[in-house]
Amino acid sequence: MARILVVDDEPHIVEALAAYLAREGHTVDTAGDGVTALERCREGHPDLVLLDVMLPGRSGFDVLRELRSTGATCGVILLTARDDLVDRVAGLEIGADDYVTKPFAPREVVARVGAVLRRLSGPTHEPEPTLAGGAIAIHHRDLVIDPAARVLRQGDVPVDLTRVEFDILVALVEHQGVVLTRGQLGAAAFGEAFEAFDRSIDSHIKNLRHKLGDGPGGIPYIETVRGVGYRAARP
Repeated sequence: MARILVVDDEPHIVEALAAYLAREGHTVDTAGDGVTALERCREGHPDLVLLDVMLPGRSGFDVLRELRSTGATCGVILLTARDDLVDRVAGLEIGADDYVTKPFAPREVVARVGAVLRRLSGPTHEPEPTLAGGAIAIHHRDLVIDPAARVLRQGDVPVDLTRVEFDILVALVEHQGVVLTRGQLGAAAFGEAFEAFDRSIDSHIKNLRHKLGDGPGGIPYIETVRGVGYRAARP
């Protein structure tokens, strides 16, 4: 079971979520504002944070930015009263793994927590045969991707990606030359929790392109196929 931090300034929401999560066997900590949330993260190193966007002091977006800027890899699910695509996309762009719009049923949140934790734990199938030296890697041009360690290197240089960006890149590279729709990429990155908001996938692709730059020979790593989706470009 996981260590989960619930952050919300409404005590009844915190109490309800903590109770449901505890019943699932999780260890639950709580915070009522952004500053305390960051302290709890530094002290307790949670596996997942349920993070309200509208917090006193520092917003949930501020907390998320600081977590990701310091290299925290915990899962983050945003809790938001804003049913606005721009806000949802903004949260995903800065490193959220999922979001839930208020009002919600606690059971829905517990299900989303389970989905994110399963993605964080990685695949459960038997491992593929290892390469020389025991390493498992996917190669694409000058990119070397280690899905198990969730590490990307561009030549000899490590590239820091968010969890969602990494999963989208792996999906594209595993299907080199094949066009994947936004729905397929969303399913690869968000699993059963994905809802088909095309602009969120577009935003992650934009971030990937920015971080990777152009590939050898000036050929981009990711091509847009208008009206369909994206594919990993072959040299």
